[in-house]
Amino acid sequence: MSKGNQWSSRLGFILASAGAAIGLGAIWKFPYVTGTSGGGAFFALFILFTIFIGLPLLLAEFIIGRHTGKEAISAYKAIAPKSAWVWIGRLGVLSCVILLSFYSVVGGWVILYTIMSVTGMLSGKEYGPLFNAVISQPYVVLGAQALFLLITVFVISKGVQKGIERANKYMMPLLFICFIIIVVRSLTLDGAMDGVKFFLKPDFSAITGASVLYALGQSFFSLCVGLSCMVTYSSYLGKKVSLTRSAGTIALLNLFVSLLAGLAIFPAVFSFGLKPTEGPGLLFVVLPTVFEKMPFGTVFLALFLILFLFATLTSAFSLLEIIVAALTKDDQTKRTRYASLSGIIVFVVGIPSALSFGVLKHVSLFGRSIFDVADFFVSNLMLPLGSLAIAIFVTFKMKKEAVYEEFISGSTKGAKLFNAWFFLVKYVLPIIIIAVLLSLLVAY
Repeated sequence: MSKGNQWSSRLGFILASAGAAIGLGAIWKFPYVTGTSGGGAFFALFILFTIFIGLPLLLAEFIIGRHTGKEAISAYKAIAPKSAWVWIGRLGVLSCVILLSFYSVVGGWVILYTIMSVTGMLSGKEYGPLFNAVISQPYVVLGAQALFLLITVFVISKGVQKGIERANKYMMPLLFICFIIIVVRSLTLDGAMDGVKFFLKPDFSAITGASVLYALGQSFFSLCVGLSCMVTYSSYLGKKVSLTRSAGTIALLNLFVSLLAGLAIFPAVFSFGLKPTEGPGLLFVVLPTVFEKMPFGTVFLALFLILFLFATLTSAFSLLEIIVAALTKDDQTKRTRYASLSGIIVFVVGIPSALSFGVLKHVSLFGRSIFDVADFFVSNLMLPLGSLAIAIFVTFKMKKEAVYEEFISGSTKGAKLFNAWFFLVKYVLPIIIIAVLLSLLVAY
């Protein structure tokens, strides 16, 4: 791995990895899934799944990537040459293409809403009809999607240090600062404590089998595990950095942002007597309504949308980087060309998702829109399958001594923690993931 294609510091790696995880998963998807899946009880399950399932899998991806120093496809090929294991990386890259294709659609919506908010075009609107009108205009949504991908391609073409790391060093701290400001404002509203209770006080009678499945899927989605994204990111990491501390820090940051997202949204929603079960349109329909009723609401709405855009972009960087890294294989002379080519491919693949709320809204597959099918395919099928394959690969195919060496490198933690992690990944997680996949098969 060339030095220019490595993280310059552990902080740069953590911010970039946290940026990969903290995006639409934590800020867009987490609040509406929590709102429709039991509130505080769902959040409690999400915390448990993140710590005991998502975190161990994140560490597994880190171990594979840093051990080989190669991107998602070459890493598996290096450990298990001339075998079918390389398909873990290939399917991960394919899943990243599909995920980024519909992710960039939402990224385009965020750009549109950010522009409308900053220019005052959102003031005095009926937000439900406005949202439906915006996402149904083909040229508008395709143009916004293209702009979102253009920004992503530009950053990725600059490389790891000058592109991804530099962008995240500015965007992530700003994201946290903006979030804290909005949380403080939300918590000071009249009736805000009702929203806090809904979000933080578990009512396990509200939990259903679907809620459990969503909580597990959200733990995968929010940490970006199962796609081998973190295999590529950790391949840029030096041997002196502790993988256990880094993985733990990223998981905690992800939980912290999820907590902030809930505290920013639910107190405000309950304060104004709105419903937390709005679904995917929660951020685009309910929140503008909430902010409009606040003093200086237009300022807070613009601030929220800007931080939302930051978070969306940092996740998009990771997804496109996995695709580009697999194509360049550390040949940096090809980075700009393949970043542009990958952006074009993702845009074309995403066109049906972008149009699924407009000219293609009557087209459905398995009773779902094209956008929802793409989301379901990645979130509920590819992420669990990829996670299962990675858990089996790192514990059965890699030499245990090599796994142990990576696990303790740069850390003072001993063999007991390693043995507990290894047992969990080798035996417990595959059983849980298989049970989840079987449940999905029965349900659908």
